[in-house]
Amino acid sequence: MVQGKKRTQRTTRRSRLKHAGDTPISLGPLAGWVGFRLRMAQEASFEAFSRLSREIGENPGRFATLTLIGQNPGISQSRLGQAAGRDKSSLTPVLDDLVERGLVARSRTDSDRRTYRLTLTAAGVKALARLMDCARRHERNLDRAIGPRDRARFLAVLKRLAAIG
Repeated sequence: MVQGKKRTQRTTRRSRLKHAGDTPISLGPLAGWVGFRLRMAQEASFEAFSRLSREIGENPGRFATLTLIGQNPGISQSRLGQAAGRDKSSLTPVLDDLVERGLVARSRTDSDRRTYRLTLTAAGVKALARLMDCARRHERNLDRAIGPRDRARFLAVLKRLAAIG
């Protein structure tokens, strides 16, 4: 329920910015700040992807996790967290949900009983394929905004920005 409430709050916040009446909202120095623009772009991009994934009944926040597990069968939870940029406290509930829904299998390793290995189940492979179709549609929409000539440069800049964190 909290996630739905947050989504409603974001939508309401955006609506106020877009429909503020006759008086435009001054962003002040935020208008030229990369960090602010990145945050606004990320929220808009996530919301657009959310709309597409909701059409197929999937949670868009699970896409990266399923993709990383699918690309790295047997990945440990700690390595998955590093790759996804998530700490244990935020990754564990996601994995619990995916395991409960039968999309991911979690098994202990023989060499270290504290370590779990993760793989997609057959249902997980199907769910990922549906989400991948949504992601491809979303990427095509983003490409229209970025432009095909600027895509490689844009990705390179985003990678450099991610490396400073």
